[in-house]
Amino acid sequence: MPSLRRLAGLFVLSLLTFGAVVADTPSGSAQQRLSAASPSGAYILGPTDRVRLKVYGEPDITGEYEIDANGNVSIPLAGQVKAAGLTTKQLERNITSALAKGIVRDPRVNVEMVAYRPFYILGEVKKSGEYPYRVGLTVLDAVATAGGYTYRANESKVYLRRAGSTVEEIYPMDAPVLLYPGDNVRVPERYF
Repeated sequence: MPSLRRLAGLFVLSLLTFGAVVADTPSGSAQQRLSAASPSGAYILGPTDRVRLKVYGEPDITGEYEIDANGNVSIPLAGQVKAAGLTTKQLERNITSALAKGIVRDPRVNVEMVAYRPFYILGEVKKSGEYPYRVGLTVLDAVATAGGYTYRANESKVYLRRAGSTVEEIYPMDAPVLLYPGDNVRVPERYF
């Protein structure tokens, strides 16, 4: 008769094996891709983003902070904390460790987005410029936000340069292309 320890080991091994099989199924990997692509889970912070910081039990630290041009946030009792290039969860961990080095014992920190950096639209739109970003914004929404097309606009295509990139990509105007904070949209002129 097998020992209790051996049965427990086989049970744990079967659970681990079953978990690995489930994780490798297409629906499992699709779910991981969807969660990684969501703005709330994988958004990378950058200059001019605003975050709300909650430090439980520390009302003087709790508040809204803007990421400066150098990519830092200045937080009382923590000093300058690097934020650009991080997710909100990574920033939480950095602030927690910075506060723990100071006088705050066992800090419990929460960081959430308040306002995203703006997007920019130029070219053949009525009011080109800088506009506030909102989640789910498409290129067509951006054109509408800028007052629509001018009479010279090429309404069939749009040029899009993603934040941090130096390359413009061409998209058909009717494609549901999502914008992200810091993106640049350019509506070209049509040639008669």
